[in-house]
Amino acid sequence: MNAPLEDSLTPQIRVEDDRTGLSITTLRSALADNLFYIQGKFPGTATKNDYYMALAYTVRDRLLQRWLNTTQTYRKNVKVVCYLSAEFLIGPQLVNNLINLGIYAKIRQAVEESGLSLQELIEQEEEPGLGNGGLGRLAACYLDSLSTLEIPAIGYGIRYEFGIFDQEIRDGWQVEITDKWLQYGNPWEIARPEEYVEVKFGGRSEHYYDEKGNYRVRWIPDRVVKGVPYDTPILGYQVNTANTLRLWKAEAIESFDFQAFNIGDYYGAVDAKIVSENLTKILYPNDEVIQGKELRLQQQYFFVSCALQDMIRLLLSTEVSLETFHQQFAVQLNDTHPAIGVAELMRLLVDEHRIDWDKAWHITQNTFAFTNHTLLPEALEKWPIELFGRLLPRHLEIIYEINQRFLDRVRMKYPRDLGKLSRLSLIDESGERYVRMANLACVGSHAINGVAELHTELLKKTVLKDFYEFFPEKFANVTNGVTPRRWMVLSNPRLTRLITEKIGDRWITHLDDLRKLETLADDASFRQQWRQIKQETKGDLAAYIRKKLDIIVDPKSLFDIQVKRIHEYKRQHLNVLHVITFYNRLKHDRDLDITPRTFIFGGKAAPGYFMAKLIIKLIVSVANIVNNDPDVRDRMKVVFIPDFNVTLGQRIYPAADLSEQISTAGKEASGTGNMKFALNGALTIGTLDGANVEIREEVGAENFFLFGLTTEEVYGLKARGYRPFDYYNQNAELKAVIDLISSGFFSHGDVDLFKPLIDNLLYRDDYMLLADYQSYIDTQEKVSQAYRDRENWTRMSILNVARMGKFSSDRSIREYAQKIWKVEPVPVELLQLCPGGQCLLV
Repeated sequence: MNAPLEDSLTPQIRVEDDRTGLSITTLRSALADNLFYIQGKFPGTATKNDYYMALAYTVRDRLLQRWLNTTQTYRKNVKVVCYLSAEFLIGPQLVNNLINLGIYAKIRQAVEESGLSLQELIEQEEEPGLGNGGLGRLAACYLDSLSTLEIPAIGYGIRYEFGIFDQEIRDGWQVEITDKWLQYGNPWEIARPEEYVEVKFGGRSEHYYDEKGNYRVRWIPDRVVKGVPYDTPILGYQVNTANTLRLWKAEAIESFDFQAFNIGDYYGAVDAKIVSENLTKILYPNDEVIQGKELRLQQQYFFVSCALQDMIRLLLSTEVSLETFHQQFAVQLNDTHPAIGVAELMRLLVDEHRIDWDKAWHITQNTFAFTNHTLLPEALEKWPIELFGRLLPRHLEIIYEINQRFLDRVRMKYPRDLGKLSRLSLIDESGERYVRMANLACVGSHAINGVAELHTELLKKTVLKDFYEFFPEKFANVTNGVTPRRWMVLSNPRLTRLITEKIGDRWITHLDDLRKLETLADDASFRQQWRQIKQETKGDLAAYIRKKLDIIVDPKSLFDIQVKRIHEYKRQHLNVLHVITFYNRLKHDRDLDITPRTFIFGGKAAPGYFMAKLIIKLIVSVANIVNNDPDVRDRMKVVFIPDFNVTLGQRIYPAADLSEQISTAGKEASGTGNMKFALNGALTIGTLDGANVEIREEVGAENFFLFGLTTEEVYGLKARGYRPFDYYNQNAELKAVIDLISSGFFSHGDVDLFKPLIDNLLYRDDYMLLADYQSYIDTQEKVSQAYRDRENWTRMSILNVARMGKFSSDRSIREYAQKIWKVEPVPVELLQLCPGGQCLLV
């Protein structure tokens, strides 16, 4: 007998079923079902990627109830944090979700009983390369903490089809390979095409009076693009909260022009689709000169407009007045990339929803907060007026209006100070006219923060000095942090187990609990366990290096590691000067009693940044000589690990003995790699720059290897007239190192290859490597001596970890929530979404 139609459309599903159950039998059944019904494969024909996808869907199923409950909870009257970032470097999701769900062991058993290797499936996952490094990874850590702390939040960004390039090293040079992270599908995202928005570009504005005689402006664009959201759940650690990362993809309003096709214009028929989708094709690498790059400005406006329209839609769907927008949303601008949001929100409120200017401005200022991430003036975005006006004509009018009203206030406070007026203006008129995005963000936000105590103080004194004097109440500091879930629990499971055995597992969400380890630093048996774990982790990295690069390194040697974006201010070439100094000493005295070292580098250079690429070439060239010289007798090795990313970071940070944080003082905003290293027991050699200052304060000066000029000394030396050639002439060991590079020793006799790098050091040296060289070398000698006393080194390592509680992203987010966003946690109750034990189709 056939069932009634309505019954046949109602899946007979219980709450504990193949999609939610956690018994080993159920998990195995779910894995098999997803392989068959989602991947469409029998076990005999399935690839490893098919099995990975089936496993990922099995895990995602167990996220969905939390995710949907979270969304349902936020439909109530709660204030939501909206984190706007052009980059989200979220890393692989599978293991992170297993840990946060607390089902890693069960999944491993289910997978292994199915005849598969969990580790092999984990390695199948493509990492979404949706960021360049620190800024995008910070955004990902903050999403993790927002969910773990049960704070309502949405991350908004761009779904780049091609992320940051994959890096290969060929003949010592970086080669960029397209990052096709989506080629096999992304099981963690769900497309929401029905929630698309439209984004305008170009055209002109039209001024008119409405039916009530009010002055109005409408924007008549040249082009309209559709923004389609793709949602990824971001689950908190062992809570029910799963916030959303909503990334936007650009599509054409109409994908096919039948009129063009019918008259024989085959290419023109799909041209709009191609042009529109190019908008979100590729992530711009850091350090590329972006001023004047129209596509980059289009990308920034596109995702910000999508996000703000989405927020307005969400608000209006709850029948709450749009005039309460700033009470419903706290919008954080992650650097200047989303700063156009100030003008866009004004446009939406004034032009589209007819709110008067003063009220709209009050809403806008009280909605936005701005995080500045740089001290480099050249990194503060600005856009040529001609380009800006051609692409966003209405926004330029709005910015002019904001600027006029703001400068009227400046004139009242500083009536005869034309210099201050010029510096505070949203328009740079010193030559070719530009829109200054940092200035727009400062004026249009109620809060401005730096990302380390030193950075915030330097912002007040340098690049944002005039804004600090005008708006001192807006400024605050929120030192960056990293999530201990990914950067300890996931990446360093051995150390996690040891710590948890000794002090319990509360530290995973209350990192200050690590202080309980301090008393164990003097326990010899605990130090032995700690040392053994570090040795095993180093062994894992050594095995990886041998497999990938065919270089044999000794896990007993000191692992001296610098992994980060390649940039002159980060001074990887100062590290190389030490490597060559170390090598020269061994060559001059083959019996020298020296602490064996393995020097490990990793990081990407922007494709157009010649000097950074030359630094990589130098590292690899030095490695080729050193690693093949029998005189060093394996007492030193040099390794450049290609394609540094989140996945590699998870291998590298736990294996480090020494963390290189050697940027020129006053140049690094904060750094977060320094935190990941120290949290995993590496000792830091570093300058007083960025968050190094606070790390040293926390772990103790005696547990930190400090060298180099201070920020004040850097400024002072430059003011007096810095002459790097004098340092070269007066230091025999430094001269020998530079002369060896210049001689062609590391370049097969080619004396011209590294000449640009050497000339820059001798005659410019903007980042003062030669001034810091001797201090660095002397401090590295202290490192070598300290490493020989393995008991004390281990004690220092334990104390570093024990005192890193401040650098949890949970602490950072609590500070943002209290000081800037004024939001409270909203616990999510795991309600049964399937009444009567059945999921109804409605």
